[in-house]
Amino acid sequence: MTDRDDTPAETPNAEAPVGETPVQKALRMKNAKLDARPKPPRGGRFQREQAAGIAAGANRPWTHK
Repeated sequence: MTDRDDTPAETPNAEAPVGETPVQKALRMKNAKLDARPKPPRGGRFQREQAAGIAAGANRPWTHK
């Protein structure tokens, strides 16, 4: 026979407050997952290019002669 591991896949977190509702827990876990995602580079050429965006009218070339 195989031994079953009946421990839950998610261990209780020390940060979880007592009396936390399931909705609050889901929101806390969602925010933690979003915070763990890799962030885009900050500063330098990348940020200047992102801030510049697309010139006005560049998405409608047929309006220009």
